[in-house]
Amino acid sequence: MSIETSIQTSATPLGRDDLARLVAKDIKPGSFVNLGIGQPTLVSNYLNADRDITLHTENGMLGMGPEAKGEQIDGDLINAGKIPVTELPGASYFHHADSFAIMRGGHLDICVLGAFQVSATGDLANWHTGAPDAIPAVGGAMDLATGAKDVFVMMTLLTREGASKIVEACTYPLTGVGCVTRVYTDKAVFLTGPGGVQVRETFGCTLEELQELVPVPLTAAPAVVP
Repeated sequence: MSIETSIQTSATPLGRDDLARLVAKDIKPGSFVNLGIGQPTLVSNYLNADRDITLHTENGMLGMGPEAKGEQIDGDLINAGKIPVTELPGASYFHHADSFAIMRGGHLDICVLGAFQVSATGDLANWHTGAPDAIPAVGGAMDLATGAKDVFVMMTLLTREGASKIVEACTYPLTGVGCVTRVYTDKAVFLTGPGGVQVRETFGCTLEELQELVPVPLTAAPAVVP
């Protein structure tokens, strides 16, 4: 059996909304989840209410719903990325310090973050490129990366210059060490950890073609992933 047939594949790369839908599907019912700024915020639009998933936003809210549209928009009801959102029944609001206590206290099952780089062992770099003129943006990323039980990353696999964002070792300042468990990209879903990088599924490419893009050894993930 060739290595391509040991993983799931689809014909084309995934767009941002398709990727958000996939991440939403992978979140277990009953989870408490924080969605980071950028692509991760789209995940809220694809979570079914009957799965009892509670969204946390670091500016002080539990029970966040999908992005607000039209007449739903309330200028006082926004997420950490300043995007208008809705609230679900039972939503609660609290002080910023209490919000960070939730993040730091291990109360979140999953956080979904963007990234500049992820290393083969799950190190995360997502707050600064190290460039002299770049604006650093730590926010709550370090608290989330160390406090959440699982860290999922959503990003494009390649930079605008065509370089892989999955690397042997991060060259940008680190956000967290060994914290990333899954990486969702437009070309594949990767599982990271001490054993290296495994590929769960590919989008618009084979595992061999993916390997040509990523400078770390890739192996096919087991057929069943929790």
